[in-house]
Amino acid sequence: QVQLVESGGGLVQAGGSLRLSCAASGRIFSIVSMNWYRQAPGKQRELVAAITSGGSTNYADSVKGRFTISRDNAKNTVTVYLQMSSLKPEDTAVYYCNAETYISGSNLRRDYWGQGTQVTGSS
Repeated sequence: QVQLVESGGGLVQAGGSLRLSCAASGRIFSIVSMNWYRQAPGKQRELVAAITSGGSTNYADSVKGRFTISRDNAKNTVTVYLQMSSLKPEDTAVYYCNAETYISGSNLRRDYWGQGTQVTGSS
């Protein structure tokens, strides 16, 4: 099991900045990638940014150059950050932290999710 606890989020004016944090604990050695997703009202959940255990990053085109994902590895926890800059009203969504794991000895993916945090960019 992997436990994820998110923090950050809130209301920010367009052009402002915000940082989200996600602390992972439990079977962190099984985590292949830590990801941030978001879901706006009436829309499907979409991948915003990802960082692998090796440190490789990937971003949605809509946030490239504005958002930065990073991670801090400790002995028993991994904390992932999403630094959001130049926020736009269209960034408004519930942001979810996701841990991508695979069952040992198989290619079966198992995902864990944080509780979600609201980010609102006001115009």
